[in-house]
Amino acid sequence: VQLVESGGGLAQTGGSLNLTCAASGRIASNHAMGWFRQAPGMGREFVGALSWSGGSGYVYFTNSVKDRFTITRDNTKNAVTLHMGTLKPEDTGVYYCAATGPHWSGTRWAYEEPDYEYWGQGTQVTVSA
Repeated sequence: VQLVESGGGLAQTGGSLNLTCAASGRIASNHAMGWFRQAPGMGREFVGALSWSGGSGYVYFTNSVKDRFTITRDNTKNAVTLHMGTLKPEDTGVYYCAATGPHWSGTRWAYEEPDYEYWGQGTQVTVSA
């Protein structure tokens, strides 16, 4: 499975940006596609994810973005998009798309890096004050 991210760039505080992650290859029926970010000098942190488990979909976010970001899915393109709104300077960082592999437990939630087997190359998001 390969993940290719697009979007990102520069935005002003209060602005919006969209990041899209397109997956190629075989994705398991139970899977999660998530977004992580890494601010300068910091570790990588969970942002949000869309899980598909047992025939149902779940979207969830870390508290700092849950009222500002959404995730949508385009099944025709095997892609997910992270819609980021009301951006803040603290949203600045490299954003990574990730997908679980065939050994994922299939629970509803995938918050942790070890849950994910495949990673995109990362795309820079910079929010100016």
